[in-house]
Amino acid sequence: MRPRQTGGCACGAVRYHVHGPLRDVIDCHCSDCRHATGHHAALTAAAREDVEITGDVRWYASTPGTRRGFCPTCGAPLFWDALGRHRLWIHAGSLDQPTGLVTRGHVFVADIPDYYAITDGLPQRPGDDEELCA
Repeated sequence: MRPRQTGGCACGAVRYHVHGPLRDVIDCHCSDCRHATGHHAALTAAAREDVEITGDVRWYASTPGTRRGFCPTCGAPLFWDALGRHRLWIHAGSLDQPTGLVTRGHVFVADIPDYYAITDGLPQRPGDDEELCA
């Protein structure tokens, strides 16, 4: 099956192919995402069985029941995985262009730091939001 979307890390050691649809992008402003990426995380998601990964992904158990996947060579953040869920979250910046995706909204805005404000007019939620992230 021809992939709908491809992506990978900065050095090319990890590549992935997504064979099904991607959810539009959600910007997560939680402190865990900020510490892992250096800013907020722009994340899309796909059904776990639709994502084919090649190369060595290093997984870090970031919080109970979740893990973050990154390239062990260049350190690029690639995935966020809530174990036991149907979807795998993908860092949108690691996708090859064009994506055809749009940003849908913001979660965990109660955690944003004092150096920026969200001014794009998109929905904002103080914490997680299953409907926005569906």
